[in-house]
Amino acid sequence: MGTEAEMLDKLPSELERLQLEQHQDAPENSKGMTGTKEQCDAVEFSGTSIPTNDIVETISVSPSLQKDEDEGKEDTSDLPEAAKKKKKKSKSKKKKESLGQTDPPSIPVFELFPSGEFPEGEIQQYKDDNLWRTTSEEKRELERHEKPLYNSVRQAAEVHRQVRKYMKGIIKPGMLMTDLCETLENTVRKLISENGLQAGIAFPTGCSLNWVAAHWTPNSGDKTVLQYDDVMKLDFGTHIDGRIVDCAFTVAFNPMFDPLLEASREATNTGIKESGIDVRLCDVGAAIQEVMESYEVEINGKVFQVKSIRNLNGHSIGPYQIHAGKSVPIVKGGEQTKMEEGEFFAIETFGSTGKGYVREDLECSHYMKIFEAGHIPLRLPRAKQLLATINKHFSTLAFCRRYLDRLGESKYLMALKNLCDAGIVQPYPPLCDVKGSYVSQFEHTILLRPTCKEVISRGDDY
Repeated sequence: MGTEAEMLDKLPSELERLQLEQHQDAPENSKGMTGTKEQCDAVEFSGTSIPTNDIVETISVSPSLQKDEDEGKEDTSDLPEAAKKKKKKSKSKKKKESLGQTDPPSIPVFELFPSGEFPEGEIQQYKDDNLWRTTSEEKRELERHEKPLYNSVRQAAEVHRQVRKYMKGIIKPGMLMTDLCETLENTVRKLISENGLQAGIAFPTGCSLNWVAAHWTPNSGDKTVLQYDDVMKLDFGTHIDGRIVDCAFTVAFNPMFDPLLEASREATNTGIKESGIDVRLCDVGAAIQEVMESYEVEINGKVFQVKSIRNLNGHSIGPYQIHAGKSVPIVKGGEQTKMEEGEFFAIETFGSTGKGYVREDLECSHYMKIFEAGHIPLRLPRAKQLLATINKHFSTLAFCRRYLDRLGESKYLMALKNLCDAGIVQPYPPLCDVKGSYVSQFEHTILLRPTCKEVISRGDDY
């Protein structure tokens, strides 16, 4: 090899010779041409990025075009491969960053939202006289102060959404009702990171079948199996720091029941739409009944008008208090009381093919300590012991006999009856319409924020 200056002088003629040879052999060596062009391009930029010595050396040591083509091939294949690897690496990094839920769900919801901010529910604007609230700076400031409260209840709602999505995928005819409830409850416990009275299940899983409208869950040893022709109301609650999300839907495998389910779903959506600050509860009830009773359902050749169950209601919700005092009727003619700013409500509707009236029946499973119950002296030591367990694990949240069994309590029925008789605990037996009828239910929790109405528990499903 000569000096670097001599080599650079020879470079243009050497390149011309190579290009001429390539042009002559073009049909045979189309790929080689690409390689040579790239080398030419590399020379053009040699002053800035590639050492000139290397390029000169590459050309001078190529005794034949074939060798040059081979080198060209290596260059072109190497570059895209490296780029591909880079792309793959960046993709895998992204996947690690956005953590998804497992199937079955097992990752606590707070881990899926590292920012600690949970998704808000569906926002609905107020109507008529309350339109001004949407843009009021004063009302927005009030909301900023309540942000931690909103975030707690949104976390509970996100748990509810993920659990019901999973349950909808696994509920099948032939399932033991006890297994269904325990699977649901254990999933809630995992996703909400159950922690005493700070986070957990808000009340027992209601899985009332057919003419049973509410408040039924299997007691230990119950062998009830879910059937294809059953209509099951799945009503369960979650809470963070006592902020309860109460939300329910109906499962029916037989499409014959679809109009019955649609009636209560649309009636519930109407109740949500009509709700708002300063709205009278009786007006919400009238709107719900009008929608509900516009539906008919044909069951085994017989047509039934869907009826609102007149002695079942939605209700206001308070901290650690599922029924906070106000009732939202689902028929016309209810109370004139108004909804107020900052209140939480469970808007729930029940559509029935029966009489549209429920009564208490069947074995009791649901119980709850009375919210206003003060200190009441108890004579039975076993009743005192059971009350201590209730206070520690449930306080004023509802519980069922299975939950007491799970805590290791046994032979407690007499003590529990004593607490009920003393006015400390309230039993909630199943509520049933006429035998042979079918009842459907849908329910959402809403929050009347100062600037808008938030349907906390709304999801993609309903």
